[in-house]
Amino acid sequence: MMSKQAPWWHPDHFQAKRPHLAVRQQVLRTARRWFEDQGFDEVETPALQISPGLEVHLMAFATDLVGPHPEDRIRLYLHTSPEFTMKKLLAAGVSRLFQLSHVYRNGERSGTHHPEFSMLEWYRAGAGYRDLMGDCVALTRAACTAAGRDRLRFRGTESDPFAAWEVLSVADAFQTYAGIDLLATAPDPLRPDRDRLAAEVTRIGIRVAESDTWEDLFFRVSLDRIEPHLGFGRPTFLTDYPVSMAALARPKPDDPRVAERFELYACGVELANAFGELTDPVLQRRRFEADMAEKERLYGERYPIDEDFLAALPLMPDSAGIALGFDRLAMLVAGADNIDQVLWAPVALQ
Repeated sequence: MMSKQAPWWHPDHFQAKRPHLAVRQQVLRTARRWFEDQGFDEVETPALQISPGLEVHLMAFATDLVGPHPEDRIRLYLHTSPEFTMKKLLAAGVSRLFQLSHVYRNGERSGTHHPEFSMLEWYRAGAGYRDLMGDCVALTRAACTAAGRDRLRFRGTESDPFAAWEVLSVADAFQTYAGIDLLATAPDPLRPDRDRLAAEVTRIGIRVAESDTWEDLFFRVSLDRIEPHLGFGRPTFLTDYPVSMAALARPKPDDPRVAERFELYACGVELANAFGELTDPVLQRRRFEADMAEKERLYGERYPIDEDFLAALPLMPDSAGIALGFDRLAMLVAGADNIDQVLWAPVALQ
């Protein structure tokens, strides 16, 4: 009998996940074919970057780039997303581009997280974030059809990608599932009222700590009351996030309290994060600086701002972009219970 401690490459252990890996290959081939048919350029960008991505809660891997001389040493990071470089390519004139890249996030390992994983990211010049919803529907349905599946499945739950997908705003989700008027707690979109939200969170019986920020409370309610309802039966687009929760997205023209952002959920799993892209370098710098101040407050470190990215923004056309967790999509199409089941090899633990 094979030991429970058998390495991942043990033939018996590996053989058990071969059916899931076969589905992964089907999804991979289908995705590349779909983007080619839509006229996208497949691009490749460096994993080593000056700035790894500036989301507050993402932790990057750091390294030093050493030149021909010992004193030629630059601190670089493995990217948490290829976003900044792909947007530079938009500025350079590439109007439809996609990339399936390995990205790196420290401190993340679970049944749906891996420290090195595959990100499928794409951008459309001249498009809005709702155009990307159509991409998600078409791509997911094509992947399921190619793999001979009519449902996305995860740990006993199902989501039908061939049904009409749900579109639900964040404000409506908070009202429906938590009884909170979220936007009333953020009269100033960039400086939401922490105390007002704390009173609402306390009222519905969720713990509030003195150190909690508005964002902390937003995430706690989302995790406890909102996400358990998303993507079951059919996929859900959760749309129109408060501006303070969308540092890289432009505000909606008809409601500047919220931004052109959505997340995609299926079977309770977050699959994708999309934006109508912000192209104002002054506002973008302000948001980056605020996020890095918050990262330093929470974690005692901050990452450098990519000045080259800010310089490219004025040349970037109006566009929309999205990052989709490819391993998670493969996991749901295959009906696997753990992300490791759709990875050819895991990051070693020893």
